[in-house]
Amino acid sequence: MPGQRRRRRSRERQRGPSEAELGPGRWAVVFETADEARWRAEVRRRIAEHEVKDLSMFRLDTLCGRSRVPTTYRLSVFVPDAPGP
Repeated sequence: MPGQRRRRRSRERQRGPSEAELGPGRWAVVFETADEARWRAEVRRRIAEHEVKDLSMFRLDTLCGRSRVPTTYRLSVFVPDAPGP
């Protein structure tokens, strides 16, 4: 299909670094809310205060809600594993 390779590469660039590129570690949730405006403000604040120097260490998740469960917005930061002895 024409253009498929270009679309796939574009999606891969938007996803950010893979687990293999980041190395061993885990994603720690640092902020979670049901209010999208507060979530975006928190992201902007953390970027402005230089809490995380590399933006690829941020992960922004939107957990889609249903009629009973509201949509949840989550901000996570990658925490690398401590080097072994």
